[in-house]
Amino acid sequence: MPLLPYAEYKPDVSDYEGTATKNILNVVPRGDGYGPFPSFSAYTSALPSTCRGAFYALKSDGTVITFAGTDNKLYKLNNTDYGWADVSSGGSSYSALSSSAQWQFAQTGNLVFATQANAPLQVFDLTASNAFANAQGLPPQAAYISVVGRFLVLSGLLSTPYRIQWCGLNNFNSSTSWDNLTAGADFQDFPDGGIVRGVAGGEAGIIFQDLAIRRMSYVPGSPIIFQIDRITQDKGLFAPYSIIRAGERIFFYAGQGFHKIEPGGVPEQIGRERIDRTFLDDLDKGNLQLFMGAADPRSTRVYWAYKSVNGTAGCYDKLLGYDFLLDRFFPVQMTGEYLLGISQTGLTLENLDSLGPGALAVTGAADNGSGLVRLTVASTATLITGQIASVSGVVGTVEANGERWVIAVIDGTHLDLQGAIFANAYVSGGIIGGSIDAMTLSLDAYPTAVQPEIAQFSSSHVLGFFRGTSLEAIMESSEQGTDDERITIRGFCPITDAASLYGSASYRDTPSAAAIAGNEVSVNARTGRCDVRRDTRYSRFRVRIPAATSWTFCAGVVPDLTPGGTL
Repeated sequence: MPLLPYAEYKPDVSDYEGTATKNILNVVPRGDGYGPFPSFSAYTSALPSTCRGAFYALKSDGTVITFAGTDNKLYKLNNTDYGWADVSSGGSSYSALSSSAQWQFAQTGNLVFATQANAPLQVFDLTASNAFANAQGLPPQAAYISVVGRFLVLSGLLSTPYRIQWCGLNNFNSSTSWDNLTAGADFQDFPDGGIVRGVAGGEAGIIFQDLAIRRMSYVPGSPIIFQIDRITQDKGLFAPYSIIRAGERIFFYAGQGFHKIEPGGVPEQIGRERIDRTFLDDLDKGNLQLFMGAADPRSTRVYWAYKSVNGTAGCYDKLLGYDFLLDRFFPVQMTGEYLLGISQTGLTLENLDSLGPGALAVTGAADNGSGLVRLTVASTATLITGQIASVSGVVGTVEANGERWVIAVIDGTHLDLQGAIFANAYVSGGIIGGSIDAMTLSLDAYPTAVQPEIAQFSSSHVLGFFRGTSLEAIMESSEQGTDDERITIRGFCPITDAASLYGSASYRDTPSAAAIAGNEVSVNARTGRCDVRRDTRYSRFRVRIPAATSWTFCAGVVPDLTPGGTL
């Protein structure tokens, strides 16, 4: 038989004689099928508590500065030891974030602004500040912030939620920035459309309300400053942190599902009869602060993190990706606190010391009782809790291998790796520290590290990138078979460069019956086949590639079928 390609992920549509699949996981779409999705790799030490917002800024000299917020504090990353320094105004705590809110950040020149509705607008001068301070000019307290042209725009205002307000032209932090009198500073109230839930910035801004979307365009020399046009009727933003700007495109989730806005265009549905119904049923609608979007600037993909109805409190447990060039969605199983696109800092000679205190041999690995990896070494005397260490060469518990783990010393011979989830039994080997080869990026790559990529804060409050070994991948074909005759399945050949995988075939006899998963078999190393035997009317072919397997593509399967009753 010819190749049966692994189909597009469209769980909203039925299997019957379909050309789509309901079951893929931890893979990314490619032009020739699917490829692996890498696991999380820690980059920094842990924040003191749950991350509630983060941002990276570029100084005029090209240096990357990273900020993060917790419930009532703001922190700055130390680019040498990858620890977090408290840079809250006056060293004090802010009024706590609402349980349904996150910090938001924006940069204008050397100024970084941070906002949440329960605190005054904060500003940090990258060239001079040691801590955030209240912004000048008495700006309104606001939940959301963005940069539109040469204006800083605040929305979700605490006192006037149906209003947006912007500073003066190029006047971001002075006594006259927000006086509504000087050089373009002004506001706009909206009599309809509901509360303003955010503004997507750019040369033109897109204003999102509960039941309306408007475009704001700067009109130089005009007394109105911005021309504001309504571009939707009875369609607005469902979740305020679902807005993603990816280059000139904007993606968001409305009450009617996932949408995109092309430059100068109007909202277009991208999830209808594909993902919208399945997603809405799975979404925990009481935790929309964990439904957040981010773009991966190194690819044509955007991601939405969200907490499912079965997820753990305080964290999202799933990612939904969308490749806007290939126009395909894909799901990823991932737990975290905050998703963002961010740049890695550069590397200095001092940074090399943070990779580890020297080589320590690993002699064992096990579950620490809470799901994390616990390593055994001869002595932990040279280690301290909170230190960054690299781990390499572990066989069996391969999830322990990574370039920067935050460690917790348990006793004289044991340590835990924060963020490393135990999954596989220990076999042998392993080194802690002393391994530049364990770094995901080569040293030659660090001069270009300022290019941002998708990242997250893990459930252990650790910032990291998706650069580890591949996650366990699952791909299932569309359903094969008709009502007219039975089929006998003798096996199938997965078309992939993965050397190790497992295959199975589902079966059912009527469209009203639930599909039953067949027994898994290992691929035959000599023939490249998964030999299964099943007589049925309808079947789907499933491949599972174990975690940490080295592979790049899986295009589909070549089934070996005959009419029912023949061999």
